[in-house]
Amino acid sequence: MAFQVSPGVQVKEIDLTNVIPAVSTSIGGFAGAFNWGPVEEIRTVGSEKELAAIFGTPDNNTAKYFLTAASFLTYGNALKTVRVEANGMLNATTGGSGLLVKNRDHLDDVTTTGNEWIAKYPGVLGNSLAVEVCPADSASFTGWAHAGEFDAAPGTSDWASDRSCSNDEMHIVVIDEDGAWTGTPGTVLETWAFVSQASDARSAQGTSNYYKDVINGNSAYVWWGDHAALFTNAGSTTATVAGDFLGGITAAVVAESLADGADNNAPTVGELQLGFDLFEDAETVDVNLLFSVPAANGGDDVTLANDLLAIATARKDVVAFISPPIEDTVGTSTPAADVKAFADQLTSTSYGVIDSTALKVYDKYNDVYRWIPAAGHMAGLCANTDQVADAWFSPAGFNRGQILGITKIAFNPKQADRDTLYKARINPIVSFPGQGTVLYGDKTAQAKPSAFDRINVRRLFITLEKAIATAAKYQLFEFNDEFTRAMFRNMVEPFLRDVKGRRGITDFAVVCDATNNTGEVVDTNRFVADIYIKPARSINFITLNFIATRTGVEFSEIIGQ
Repeated sequence: MAFQVSPGVQVKEIDLTNVIPAVSTSIGGFAGAFNWGPVEEIRTVGSEKELAAIFGTPDNNTAKYFLTAASFLTYGNALKTVRVEANGMLNATTGGSGLLVKNRDHLDDVTTTGNEWIAKYPGVLGNSLAVEVCPADSASFTGWAHAGEFDAAPGTSDWASDRSCSNDEMHIVVIDEDGAWTGTPGTVLETWAFVSQASDARSAQGTSNYYKDVINGNSAYVWWGDHAALFTNAGSTTATVAGDFLGGITAAVVAESLADGADNNAPTVGELQLGFDLFEDAETVDVNLLFSVPAANGGDDVTLANDLLAIATARKDVVAFISPPIEDTVGTSTPAADVKAFADQLTSTSYGVIDSTALKVYDKYNDVYRWIPAAGHMAGLCANTDQVADAWFSPAGFNRGQILGITKIAFNPKQADRDTLYKARINPIVSFPGQGTVLYGDKTAQAKPSAFDRINVRRLFITLEKAIATAAKYQLFEFNDEFTRAMFRNMVEPFLRDVKGRRGITDFAVVCDATNNTGEVVDTNRFVADIYIKPARSINFITLNFIATRTGVEFSEIIGQ
């Protein structure tokens, strides 16, 4: 309460320990075509192994997308990945025709009647799946080829028995019928033992044991879509059935193969753009480093690149990494001119970074070498810089710019080519004999000369702005008085001193007082803080002067000291 009306002790606790929080700077974002996995849903992967587990291993159509995403994971361990929806993709089903189910949320909006089982994700991989269901019948179980996967025949669950019901249990197996998953046809992929036909069934742990819920909540390969015609009471509650779930019939194992799955792994630029649109909202999606695979369809590569640059510029907390089309540096006699012509069509923004060449990598999944864009590696170098130094250090050069896991580069620019590229906002990737392949430039895509035409400065300000803005939210709805302003200054200044001590800035000043929070500002419910920053600059040009002198000359006479 505000006031005490009689003697007593009132204890209040006031928290004045607000600090600037740490913010992420290393989370990648990528959208592309894959052979498996959820569609139009952001999934975070931490390694190439996890990428393959969720989105499938690559083939000739998806390799450039998979390997580009995997290249980022060579350096970083957090990549938010989207499988784009392409026209014609379908999940395999048992109902006689394919059906598009993009992800778990989409499943609730799709009519699945007549499709007992649906491949969990779109693609031809689903055509290799089969599902077999053994009901509560000991004779069927004894002759079943997969009986050895289970401890005993299905029968009556404790839940059903306690409610005077019987024969509600079933065993389910998911099989790699054609061997597309394991290389061995007939391999059992999953088993689900003693699940129930009763929609209200519970396990001993209190979780749902209804086979629909168990499969849809846990299977990595299939969705439940409808009850097989044999199981006329499936989906009913125990109270509704009040007896034998099999209705006294002689049941048999129900075996069904999935078919009609299809994928379209050549998405249009519009379909790729829709995938990247999921990263647009800065409030709900935390991502820092966007990169893509060039569309390589006429002018579509420019359209897609400018779309990524627009997303990054609108969010103001993301850097987009852009690679030229692979054919601009592979199989061309004028790579420098071709890459420059591509870059000249791109938006000028400090929230973008352009590289110079395609990279050749080994595709271990198909035992071939492939050309991929360098954008994933460039974003990865920034993630690696965050780990070994800080976001405000340059990701270029021999210390932090070494490109890993590549065989060769398509275009190794000489000094004259590097001069041309650098003036066009393009960062050369260069192979030096005995010294490796390095990112040899740290320019942003901004054409205007300023501090923000360097990657380290842009990422410095992203880090500062994101961290301070996050903390500033806690000033909302407080009073705009000297106490609140002092709290804000006392929160920001130690943070900036720490950044200065870590070589990110050379000096700073924070102004938040009556000079910029005038009466008009206060009366219009606003709060103003001016934060002046002197960013540290990376070295791009080194001059070494070697001066020969006569033997008898004193150096102090020449140097003036």
